[in-house]
Amino acid sequence: MKLANTKPPHLASPPSGDPITLLVLKQFRLIYGSVRQHYRDVEHRCGVSGSQLWVLHELARTPGVGVSELARRLSIHQSTGSQLVDKLEARGLVSKTRKAEDQRRVGLQLTDKAAAILGSAPGPVEGLLPQALQGLTDEALEQLQASLAQVIAQLTCRDEPSADTPLADL
Repeated sequence: MKLANTKPPHLASPPSGDPITLLVLKQFRLIYGSVRQHYRDVEHRCGVSGSQLWVLHELARTPGVGVSELARRLSIHQSTGSQLVDKLEARGLVSKTRKAEDQRRVGLQLTDKAAAILGSAPGPVEGLLPQALQGLTDEALEQLQASLAQVIAQLTCRDEPSADTPLADL
């Protein structure tokens, strides 16, 4: 008589002999490790986090932008964007100015100190992964998105709020 496997699903052994699964796992590790190393280099060379550097870069491209628009451009939650801006303002890298046409709205500006940081920053300032994704065709991005959606659907635990957090802060 054969006994049923009584191990809970989360304790089941992974398919150790499945070469394609292991290859894809290595690809995820390579991507994650490369991104982490890039952000360590940014922090070492510039003294700001990778997400802070990306904020500075976006402010250089669009002076006077507000926090909500900045968060949209970075694909992060508005409160996360606000926290990043507050930290940069406390360090003297960003200044806030009330907009003349609507005093309730605040525009963001770089300081000279921030401009110097941007000048010494290793590229890509938006990060390795966003740059790599921008280099893909629309068709490749759609295929990747669909495949990643399938991977995410298989996860038994998902940290949904992390989707709105910069990679440098994970």
